[in-house]
Amino acid sequence: MTIQLGLLLAIFVSVAGLSYGVSQWLVRDRTLGRRLEQLHTPTADAGLDPTSGSRPAWRAKIIQLAAPIARLSAPKEGWEKSSLRVRFMCAGLRGAGWPVLFFSAKTLLALALPGLLILYGFLGATAAAGQEAQFSLVVLAALGYYLPNVLLALAIRSRQRELREALPDAVDLMTVCVEAGLALDAALTRAGEEMNLRSPALADELNLVTLELRVGLTREGALHNLALRTGVDDITTFVTMLLQSERFGTSVADSLRILSETMRDHRRQRAEERAAQIPVKLLFPLIFFIFPALFLVLIGPAVIGISRTLFPAMGGGH
Repeated sequence: MTIQLGLLLAIFVSVAGLSYGVSQWLVRDRTLGRRLEQLHTPTADAGLDPTSGSRPAWRAKIIQLAAPIARLSAPKEGWEKSSLRVRFMCAGLRGAGWPVLFFSAKTLLALALPGLLILYGFLGATAAAGQEAQFSLVVLAALGYYLPNVLLALAIRSRQRELREALPDAVDLMTVCVEAGLALDAALTRAGEEMNLRSPALADELNLVTLELRVGLTREGALHNLALRTGVDDITTFVTMLLQSERFGTSVADSLRILSETMRDHRRQRAEERAAQIPVKLLFPLIFFIFPALFLVLIGPAVIGISRTLFPAMGGGH
């Protein structure tokens, strides 16, 4: 056991030293990066950025330490304009530090899970055969590499569900504001303020639209950015309706009222669809878990009684 432990520690130190050396070689020229970071000044959306100047010191330190590790998994270039960046925005992760944490988690998990298996094999003295061990290491490395993608997809799905469920209430509030005489921009601002308790994610998105309009972006551009950041079909329909109402000069209040009723019908249909899926989802648990126990309780006493009566009679007959 002592020899195995010493060998394990030697392997760990070697792998850690090699990883640290590779990471330092990848970030050997950081002077230009530091100068560019000094030129960056916090803007109006600094409060929405977890890596901005108001972040805690420990979080900034973690991001700084994770940056060299993230370079091992991050694409070489161009990923900032790819669909992956859009997925970060759909999950509500707009800060510059979130991609660093994401790619560093992919690297660490891809190395840590196989390392735990090796540690368990050495300390537990349960080393498997060569091919089985290699297959297990590959599976664990792939699982650790793609686990952050799964977590990101779950975060996107949860946030999109929240936005989809809260949008009809926001449209109703905007309808009331427009009918009361407010302009569309003021109605968006008011809806963003009032929806903070109902859905912080939707309130955040509406506040971002308001900020973009204040800095001079056109309404069409701000609404297109809203649809791009969320990735929700209902919000895309909402944006299209507002742009068409503005383009053709139709009543915004009437359009919002019709859209709100349509979205509520869709929400009710989705609820009915999920309710209709319950029998199918309960089928397999019933077959594999509930029915065997039920049969055992109902038929078990009868089988025991028959065996006690029939078997002695058959034995006496012989």
